[in-house]
Amino acid sequence: MSRIVIALGGNALGNNPEEQKELVKVPAKKIAELVKAGHEVIVGHGNGPQVGMIFNAFVSANSVNAKSPLVPLPEAGAMSQGYIGYHMVNAITNAFHEEGLDDKEVMYILTQTLVDANDPAFKNPTKPIGPFFATREAAEAANPNSVIVEDAGRGYRKVVASPKPLNFVGINQIEKSINAGATVIVGGGGGIPTVKDENGFINGVDGVIDKDFALAKMAVLAKADFFIVLTAVDYVKVNYGKPDQKDLKEVNKAELLQYISENQFAPGSMLPKVQAAIKFVEEGGKAAFIGDLKDLEDIIAGKIGTKVTLN
Repeated sequence: MSRIVIALGGNALGNNPEEQKELVKVPAKKIAELVKAGHEVIVGHGNGPQVGMIFNAFVSANSVNAKSPLVPLPEAGAMSQGYIGYHMVNAITNAFHEEGLDDKEVMYILTQTLVDANDPAFKNPTKPIGPFFATREAAEAANPNSVIVEDAGRGYRKVVASPKPLNFVGINQIEKSINAGATVIVGGGGGIPTVKDENGFINGVDGVIDKDFALAKMAVLAKADFFIVLTAVDYVKVNYGKPDQKDLKEVNKAELLQYISENQFAPGSMLPKVQAAIKFVEEGGKAAFIGDLKDLEDIIAGKIGTKVTLN
């Protein structure tokens, strides 16, 4: 059987904890079925709605009570990983029980993703985070030592960098857990951006790492056979919405790069998923797939979804 890394979108987990507890049962059942079939599964998830909820809540609390602390983005990211992980471990463990897999265990590993402190993204932060403010002064007061921009007439907002993932704190122990038979949940939200200084000490920094890029890197380092990006479409499409719209069923790196040069994929939506798939096969993965969560077993079987290969 195969070692598979699955990237699950944060929007698939709902907008609040109660929704999330219910929605996470869907991927949990799919994961249990894969494990029952003999696959090793590593799963990661987005956390955009969740970390936004946490970050905004602390800003709101501080606005009415100065004694309520502002919480930095890395800490908000860690909080989101913790509560998403709690729900995912429960849901997958329960799904294992339903499948008669009581000997199987799930681990959630809070993930810090190592990035280059000199990554060019830090010089040009573009990812918005947190609430809007009516004035720049109010935004700066609520976001100390941050880059603030005016956002399309809607107010002022904090923006952060999106550096590229290089490695993960504790990667050897993550791989040992997988090798020991655990189903591992890792790389939540792309991980907390973490830099290492010249003396070898690590520290979390403001930033948002694309979760698909992070999990593609995790798939390479964990020696996965396949990398699967789950989204809300059955296939990646070109000429989207036009009479000649086409589903991409099997596509290689060169073909995808041509489509990228034609601006076929929307930035911030399908483009990073395609780029992450390319990165995985470039670095030695057998194949990457992009498809819908409901079709997970059929994606692995090659019956649906876009399959990406190097050649």
